[in-house]
This record gives sequence, structure tokens and C-alpha cells, in this order.
Amino acid sequence: MHSTLLQLLAAVGTLTSTISASPTITTTKHQTAPGSAGEHAMGFIGCSMAENVAQGYVAVDGKHMWGPYGTGGMVVQSWTNPNSASWQLFDKQVAKHGKPTSVWVMVCIFQNPGATYDETKKLIANARLHAAPNATIYITGQPVYPDNPKSCQLAGPDGPELTENLAKQAAADATQNVKYLGPFKLLKGELTDGCHANTVGQKSLGQQALAFWG
Repeated sequence: MHSTLLQLLAAVGTLTSTISASPTITTTKHQTAPGSAGEHAMGFIGCSMAENVAQGYVAVDGKHMWGPYGTGGMVVQSWTNPNSASWQLFDKQVAKHGKPTSVWVMVCIFQNPGATYDETKKLIANARLHAAPNATIYITGQPVYPDNPKSCQLAGPDGPELTENLAKQAAADATQNVKYLGPFKLLKGELTDGCHANTVGQKSLGQQALAFWG
């Protein structure tokens, strides 16, 4: 009896030591500030063409970039003043999603007045001003039309090419520190009016955006 009791006490002591030596596991719930994670962390500026991309991006279940937010008609000159109505609209998205860690700048023009490289640089500078510190800036022109290059009369017969050249010039300029990943493309059957994307075209643009930045 005495021997059995001693054995039982020894067993309890061993079990207690094992429990005490086991690591304590705690679960911490991490909260992420809006805009600091991948979802909705990328802002954009541009015109109705950028809206077409954003519409298509949402349609193909893209999550990283903002959805459309009413930038129709907002060509380059709409964004050269950092306090313009266009940037105020942008800042409403910032209030919703947080300061973006990347911004896509689409160079958009009407045939008159077109756009200059100095104006393009102002867009880049203002994008940095309204984004998170050290944000990545992407730049493109308006979509191009491989099977009907002169189709977009709003931008003028050479307008899409001009916007692409401005984007490429900025990307080649080391002082601007922007990334150019290639042109957006729209085919004849993807258009509504020679410029803007129909539903099929929007999805095509959305898939291209996914390929560019996820």
C-alpha cells in the first residue's frame, strides 16, 4: 500500500513537470489598416478609359486595384493641380481604402489641347503627393487599337500613340522613377464608339490589368 502511494505521487510529479515545460500557445488577431495589404491597395487616375479598365478589372474579380470611381472626362489637365476636383475625388477613395501603396497613372487626352511631357510629370508628382510614402507609380497611355489605329477621334487620330509615347518617355526618365509595363489594347469588336470598351472590351482590359499588376 505504502509503495503504491509513493508510485502514484511520483507519477503525478512527472505529469506536472511535463505540463509546466510545455510551451504556451497564444493566438493573436492581426488587424490591417485599409490600403496597407494587397486588397484595394492600388489607386489610379485617368479618364473614362481608365474607368473602362477598372470596370473590367472588377468584372474579372480583380482585388488589388480600386474599382471605378467616376473619372470620366478627366484628361491630363484635370490632374495637374494637386488640389483639383479630380484629386479631391481621389482623396475620397483614400479615405475609404487608405493611402495607396501604388498608383497607376493613365495619360489621357482630348485632341485639343493634347498634353505635354511637363504636364505628365506633374501627374506623377501629384500621384506621389496623394499616395503612401515610397509608393510605386505605374504609367501607361490610353489603350491602343492594333486593328484600327486611328479610330479614337476624341483623342485625335494620333492621340493614343502620343499618350503611349509620353508614358514611355516618363519610364525612360530616371528622375521620374515610374514603371511602364506595356500598352493596353482594344480590338475592333471590343469597342462601342471607336474609343471606349464595350462589355467584352472591358473584360479584356481587366484581364490585361491582372497580367500587369495582379
